[in-house]
Amino acid sequence: MKFDDRPFLAIWETTQACDLACRHCRASAQPSRDCGELTTSEGKQLLDDFARAKVPLVVLTGGDPAKRPDLLELIEYGIRRGLTMALTPSATPLVTDDLVRELARLKLSCLAISIDGPEADSHDTFRGVSGSFGHSQRILAVARASGLATQINTSIHTGNISQLDAMSALVATTGARLWSVFYVVPTGRAQADMMPSADAVERSLEELATLAENTRFAIKTTAAPHYRRVLAERAKARGSSAEHGFRGKPAVRINDGRGFLFVSHRGEIFPSGFLPVHCGNVRTESAIEVYRNHPTFQGLRSSEEFKGKCGACDYRNLCGGSRARAYALTGDLLGSDPLCAYVPPGFVDTSEGRSVRRRLEVC
Repeated sequence: MKFDDRPFLAIWETTQACDLACRHCRASAQPSRDCGELTTSEGKQLLDDFARAKVPLVVLTGGDPAKRPDLLELIEYGIRRGLTMALTPSATPLVTDDLVRELARLKLSCLAISIDGPEADSHDTFRGVSGSFGHSQRILAVARASGLATQINTSIHTGNISQLDAMSALVATTGARLWSVFYVVPTGRAQADMMPSADAVERSLEELATLAENTRFAIKTTAAPHYRRVLAERAKARGSSAEHGFRGKPAVRINDGRGFLFVSHRGEIFPSGFLPVHCGNVRTESAIEVYRNHPTFQGLRSSEEFKGKCGACDYRNLCGGSRARAYALTGDLLGSDPLCAYVPPGFVDTSEGRSVRRRLEVC
């Protein structure tokens, strides 16, 4: 699918406010709400825009959307408009047991909770607030008891990339249906030294692929689309063309600006939250029309525009590299993803004037 007409996934950053102090925070969240946030009325107009386009999935995120007193009103409105609504709150006391039960009553499609370490110390240190791990566990338990589907989001960085097996075991205890593994992009508060090496990422993707073969929950990646290449290579080695998806469904091949749309708390339109290239504002134009027609979005949906080894890659239509990371580290949103270890057969690195072969060195 080219996703030219509408995104598969639209994310609205309902607020920048959050009571956590996460080291990697894309939103550079602050304790208090911004007076320039989209109002309730403006938020409903945005949801109307998504509903008219029949966007398959809308996620309310932040900051912490639980900081907005109109959160339930917005979710209920979106559901009434026929949207499949999901939510990614922060694990704080604001997400009360009663709130979780009310989300279940409203038929929220999925509640996503972040867990970034297999035990409290590593998670709470990364999130900057003691007790966050405990709240994550509490929220997930109440959701499970209420029949509310959950997913766990984990941000991968140098400090926890070696803990995937332990993290997978933890996810299994929660009843989550999906483990979404985010690879750090140096934007917001995240720094480049938090990123693992390309070879460490490659090994971790192989580990995730092995874990996915033996778990009851699905595993997907964000800002690491080369996971799809790893899955394809493994399928090819087995003599199969099958790709891992969710419960037998094919993987949805979305990427920054390709099947993906992000709206900030102030209404700014971006290809993704990790790719802060301003393309418009919902206060003056339709987010869907910007998605369809803005040159930045159109370029991101055309793999023919990619440069470097991503442009030469035999997997560019399946993967495409992280456009956000390419932009963050090189300033070129169509350039190569520096955290991909794969080098296409015969590719010549013109920056060094020599042929390069794929190598998976031990860090």
